Amino acid sequence: MESASAVIDARIRELGDWRGRMLAKVRDIIHKADPDIIEEWKWVKPTSLGTPVFSHGGIVCTGEAYKNVVKMTFAKGAALKDPARLFNSSLEGNIRRAIDIHEGEEINESALKDLIRAAVALNLQSKSKAKSKTKSRRDRGKALTTASRRQPPRTP
Repeated sequence: MESASAVIDARIRELGDWRGRMLAKVRDIIHKADPDIIEEWKWVKPTSLGTPVFSHGGIVCTGEAYKNVVKMTFAKGAALKDPARLFNSSLEGNIRRAIDIHEGEEINESALKDLIRAAVALNLQSKSKAKSKTKSRRDRGKALTTASRRQPPRTP
């Protein structure tokens, strides 16, 4: 079984045009922003070859190539501050936000790196909160279990 990175490499080569070059550039920016990013290949179906996914503590973003655009979709984009206004697609949703990059457009690398780092930080923060809730529930569960084992005082 091929690694996700190898599949993404093959996809970039297969595109063979500006979209492949742009996807490679975006991928490079993602790795520069967060060297611990994990590459995955998800959602393969009979009607779809699948999607490159970049994760750290959860999905950060996807990188898809369409006929006229390379699209970066941020899984929790609506929760991210975007002072450089990179998000230009999927703006109506409550969760995701996307960046559509058209042929000939330049990428604000610094702003994109900041957005990627913010997405990773949000994922890690969410993961940390989830861990705390689980631990808290577990501790409450132990307290309830202990309390339920106590025998009521005997009445003479």
